Amino acid sequence: MPLVIAAVTVVGVLCLLDLLLTFGVIRRLKEHTAMFAERGSLAPPVIGLAEGERPSAFSAMTTDGQHVDESTPLRLAAFLSTSCSICPERVPLQLKYLTAHHIDRASVLAVVVGPDGEKAPYFESLAEVAQICIEPDEGDVSKAFRAAGYPAFCLLSADGTVLASGYDPQMLPEPALA
Repeated sequence: MPLVIAAVTVVGVLCLLDLLLTFGVIRRLKEHTAMFAERGSLAPPVIGLAEGERPSAFSAMTTDGQHVDESTPLRLAAFLSTSCSICPERVPLQLKYLTAHHIDRASVLAVVVGPDGEKAPYFESLAEVAQICIEPDEGDVSKAFRAAGYPAFCLLSADGTVLASGYDPQMLPEPALA
């Protein structure tokens, strides 16, 4: 019988300790919630080049056989991956953005990162509105734009300076006229 009393006492103490820790966690969560509410909405994450930066030197060939580099007048650079699970969902949004803002195909570069020659399921619809460059992970263009995840969209000014970037093309601002 003394063994049962000791076991019940130990379990009771452990439950009280667990309860105290839970109250502490709840209090900290409330503090963090208040802190985030004071800060307002968080700035979108930088997914590569920050606003005001320009891509470093790069050189690539598109699937059309066109040469592109840092001097190519681009208005939008999109970075997608063949292994990305949400990239297929973002491509229609990119198409909608490009159509709504009348951005021509020659000024859009879509970089599809994946094994050599592997075409993503959205390749055909993307090819209608963008020049496509297929490159391996950490390829020349991805390094130049410091692409830090997929999908990534980068809106550029007429002189090649980054205006905005994000994971969702619908969150990009309306591009200024060239």
